[in-house]
Amino acid sequence: MYPVIDSIDNIEIDQEHEELIEKVCGQVVQTENIQGDFEVNIIFVDDPFIKNLNKKFRGKDYPTDVLSFPFDVPEFMGEIYISIDTARRQAQEYQHSLTREIAFLTVHGLLHLLGYDHGDEPDEEMRKKEEEVLQRLNIVRG
Repeated sequence: MYPVIDSIDNIEIDQEHEELIEKVCGQVVQTENIQGDFEVNIIFVDDPFIKNLNKKFRGKDYPTDVLSFPFDVPEFMGEIYISIDTARRQAQEYQHSLTREIAFLTVHGLLHLLGYDHGDEPDEEMRKKEEEVLQRLNIVRG
């Protein structure tokens, strides 16, 4: 998996977080035993931008933390939009680092692109996968 990391306007993602995202993507590939080469775009946005996407594609008129859009193209997995504003708030709310929150949101978005979804049993399976990937990378809460 080859992650292309981008951002809108004046949002800057530092080298440490770019390297983190690459490690997270690699770990998801290992954990899920994904074969082949493909690209995924990970785009950092602000709350107004993600709010517009959330309203347009999900009918929800509020910002969210992460949105995933799968593509039906063999070499292109899809796009993941992460709100850096919401990530910062959630890191404070959950009392862990922004690094941990970005890692979690990246894993969460990737698992959605791989077909995992929210719901009773599938949600539990998705949460276990998220924690497994983060633990393998030694990214813990706190």
